Parts: sequence; structure tokens; C-alpha cells
Amino acid sequence: MSTPNYSQSAKRAIEIERDAINALLERVGNDFEIACDLLINCKGRVVVTGMGKSGHIGNKIAATLASTGTPSFYVHPGEASHGDLGMITGNDVVIAISNSGNTAEIITILPLIKRMGAPLISMTGAPNSTLAKEAIVNLDVSVQHEACPLGLAPTSSTTATLVMGDALAIALLEARGFSEEDFAFSHPGGSLGKRLLLKVKDIMHSGNLIPKVKTGTPLSQALLEMSKKGLGMTAIVDDQDILKGLFTDGDLRRALDITIDIHNTVIDDVMNKHCTTIEDKILAAEALAIMEGKKINGLIVTDTSNKVIGAMNMHDLLRAGVL
Repeated sequence: MSTPNYSQSAKRAIEIERDAINALLERVGNDFEIACDLLINCKGRVVVTGMGKSGHIGNKIAATLASTGTPSFYVHPGEASHGDLGMITGNDVVIAISNSGNTAEIITILPLIKRMGAPLISMTGAPNSTLAKEAIVNLDVSVQHEACPLGLAPTSSTTATLVMGDALAIALLEARGFSEEDFAFSHPGGSLGKRLLLKVKDIMHSGNLIPKVKTGTPLSQALLEMSKKGLGMTAIVDDQDILKGLFTDGDLRRALDITIDIHNTVIDDVMNKHCTTIEDKILAAEALAIMEGKKINGLIVTDTSNKVIGAMNMHDLLRAGVL
């Protein structure tokens, strides 16, 4: 047995699949436009179905459509014959995937799909197949060669189908004017969702957790407040909680450089009277940008009357997954 050349096999497979994808460019035309019109005008949901490897690709296409503004879900064609067909209505659009275009499980449910009036889009490698002929429009995803040297394992054909599905999703996304914020609403648990949805008020320290002392407080007591609250800073407020200044760990280091007496100095003498503040309604990502731009590690949150209502630092952003 000769020593296998893994790299050579891999490069050949990639080249074959690359050629299959390139061939799709010439097929994006009138049929593709018709398919997009059917999908964007769908009053129900887009139902994707496919058997075997085509089913796996169909599941991914449905997920991509759903996450980019086109409500969609996958139905297994075998299960559809045993009750799951009830998930499809006449207001839906069906995308049926079959490389041969003659997959038995899909052909079985075609009459029922047509009877309920759901428009059918096919994605096949055989434009003259039963599925392609029964569909309103067929998207040609045929390939010259599978990357599998035996020509048996679905490789190039599934890649071409997946790319065509992505092309549909992106065309619809752009036609709908789907935005980053729209994407975030369907991905609230992801990093993008957190950056675009999480507000300062959702992560700031409030109430008794805010580090703050009154004007006239000895510096030593202010340091105790900073240590207790653990944010590396304290706000200095008047009797109405109106912000008068800020004192941070950095301010402490600078104060010690001039050998200040922490027991006989009041906080007013060493506080920063021109500190940066934010409102609680802004995005946490905006707060992060402010901190990075000013090279600071914490921010005091104030309302429109400059009353202190919260505090936050870089660790809060890190814990929230914004950083």
C-alpha cells in the first residue's frame, strides 16, 4: 500500500468544489428572481425539506433564512408522510431539495403540497426530474463531479446546494433592509446581540452598590468606600446626590506622589471635578467605546439633572460579554 498524499487529496477536493460553486454564477438569473419573489411575498413561513445529506443542508438553509429575516423551518420528508405534513399550510412556501429530483419520500408528499396550494421551489441537480417539473421554479444546483473520487458521497453537490441557499438568504436579507439590530434580536445570546441590545442600565451598579461619598468627606473614608464597593473609584455628591466629582485609583496614586496626608485631606481637594459621565439608556457597547477612547476603567451614570444613579467599570462589561 502506497503512502497516502493527504494534502493532494484535499486540494483536489477543494478545487472540484470551488469549480462547482463558480458554475452557480451563470445560473443566478430569472429562475432565481422568481424564487426570491415567492419567498419575500410568502405570507406564512418557508418550509425546507430534503432527505439524507440534502436534509442536513436543508436544515442549515432553514436556519440561515430564519436568522436573517425570513421565518423558516425544516420538515423531514419521511416524517411529513406520518403527520408532520400538518405543519405546512397554503400560506407557506416549500423549498424541496433533492440532487436526483426523484427522492421517493419527497415525491410522495408532492401531491399533498400542491393540493394545499403552497408554492413549491425545487433545488435539484436534474432539471428534467419529477421534482423540478412539479415545482413553480427549479434552482439548478447540478455539478459535473463530486469531490468524492468514487462519485458516491454527496460532496460538491451538497456544497453547491448550501451556497445557493446562502445566496437566497442574502438576497432576501438585502431586499428586506435587514439590519444589524434586526440580526441581534434573533441572536440575543450571541456577542453581537449583547453589543447591540444590552444597555448600561442592564449592567450598572445601582442603589447601595454605588460607590459615593458626600463632599467634605475625609480622603481616608473615601478610600474605605472605594475598597468596600470594589469598582476602583467613588463619586463625590452633595446632599441631593448631584455629582460634584470623581476619585479613582489613579487619582490616589497621583495624590500619593505629592505625599498627601490621607487622614487630614478632604476628598474635595483631590477629586476630579471634570469627570466623564454617561446616561443609563445608552448601549453598553457605547460605554465601552467611551472608556477605551478616554483610557479610563470606570464611569459614573447620571440622569438628566446630573444626579448619580449608577456606576460601572470594565469588569462589568467583561462579565456581560460586551468586552
